[in-house]
Amino acid sequence: MAYERIKVQSLHNKVITAEEAAKLFQNGMVVGSSGFTKAGDSKVVLPALAERAKVDPLKITLITGASLGHGTDGKLAEAGALSKRMPFQVDRILRNKINAGDVLFIDQHLSETAELLHNKNLPQVDIAVLEVAAIESDGSIVPTTSVGNSATFAALAKQVILEVNTAIPMTIKGIHDIYQAEDYPRRNVIPIVAPENKIGRKTIPLDASKVVGIVFTNELDSPADIAEPDTKTTAIAKHILQFFENEVELGHLSESLMPLQAGIGKVANAVLTGFIHSKFRNLTMFSEVLQDSTFDLIDAGKLDFASASSITVSEECYSRVFDHLDRYRDKIVLRPQNISNTPGLIKRLGIIAINTAIEFDIYGNVNSTHTSGTNIMNGIGGSGDFARNAYLSIFVTQAASKGDAISHIVPMVSHVDHTEHDVDILVTDYGLADLRGLAPRERAKVIIENCVHPDYKEQLSDYYNRACERGGHTPHLLEEAFSWHINLREKGTMKKDQ
Repeated sequence: MAYERIKVQSLHNKVITAEEAAKLFQNGMVVGSSGFTKAGDSKVVLPALAERAKVDPLKITLITGASLGHGTDGKLAEAGALSKRMPFQVDRILRNKINAGDVLFIDQHLSETAELLHNKNLPQVDIAVLEVAAIESDGSIVPTTSVGNSATFAALAKQVILEVNTAIPMTIKGIHDIYQAEDYPRRNVIPIVAPENKIGRKTIPLDASKVVGIVFTNELDSPADIAEPDTKTTAIAKHILQFFENEVELGHLSESLMPLQAGIGKVANAVLTGFIHSKFRNLTMFSEVLQDSTFDLIDAGKLDFASASSITVSEECYSRVFDHLDRYRDKIVLRPQNISNTPGLIKRLGIIAINTAIEFDIYGNVNSTHTSGTNIMNGIGGSGDFARNAYLSIFVTQAASKGDAISHIVPMVSHVDHTEHDVDILVTDYGLADLRGLAPRERAKVIIENCVHPDYKEQLSDYYNRACERGGHTPHLLEEAFSWHINLREKGTMKKDQ
């Protein structure tokens, strides 16, 4: 039954075990793997490589679409098998190894990795490990729950190992739109003018002669960690929806808004879930990940179409989607991430981008990747692709956390991922600051008034007022700009004199 998924007869003799596949890797190799936000990733080959590395040490550079599931990044890191990792991760063990300097991490915009490979600005991929639902008679492969960078890995890798996942229904074929732009300098316009436009093919082209191993698996993706909306995320969602309602009243937007993009996590899910009971209708999405809230909106009749690069959902939602895929087939599409995240399309389609910040400062600069300016959390992901090119760039965070010992609005961010020039709207559970058309001094007043936790409002106002006395277009007290972070490190709180 499993062999029926390999329609190229000559490839049947390429079927091997995961342990045999792991022996194909050599020290110093560059490895590409499918997988985007824990969806469509290697389920057995990379874990087998981690086991091999425990007894036969080797190190690889690992490039994926985004994060891997099933703790695979952590297994590889713990086994000492990673020398370098890019472009995104969410694993606690790997994160600790990166922050300790044991693994080098390249934090990239998700639109860039494939481009750098095609332009030969990164070393060639030696082996690609790609999860597929099937191999077609022409040698092309049917992706599973993500596309990510798989099309680029298939085209450019010297060798390919395929994981044929029989847990994925064959009905998945047809929800993918595989399109690769031409190489420079003769690149053409990508002909997408609406999220529902399909411009490519249903499968990923692959030269079957590059296949050095096929491993059968029968394992689902790691389920997404979905948290129910809490008081803070509900408040943030309410502020954003009220803002959209006002934009409609002003005639800036219609009730279908513009195509939506939302980062992963509980805040994004809360914001999108909030649309269910709103007056907005005929919504569309041009994003990176289809989450539970995406399918909730489709089921509620609010969302007409959603384009992304992966499906990352909870266990309950996974069954709902893949047991009834025909219900969603004409409402979703999965694309390569250098299409889903390409800046030109984001600008052309007029995307409303909603992403999460770790902290932002009084002038609108956003830190979305590092704590206290030093330790990486996950990575910039696609937020930068969308922020700089969006019709509206919105960043959200809670005003304070850890028993209010940490303010997420500070005098100066400890690490800059998104400058004030790329940020339109900032939202916390206390309010929303619309920064459009405001000079730095105006932005500071609006942010302090609307977004800051009450425990920090006077403290932040005092900093700003004293900075203004010193002068400058963007007033700062350099000797105090990071004093909040220093106080947190030394005393466990950002509150002054504590």
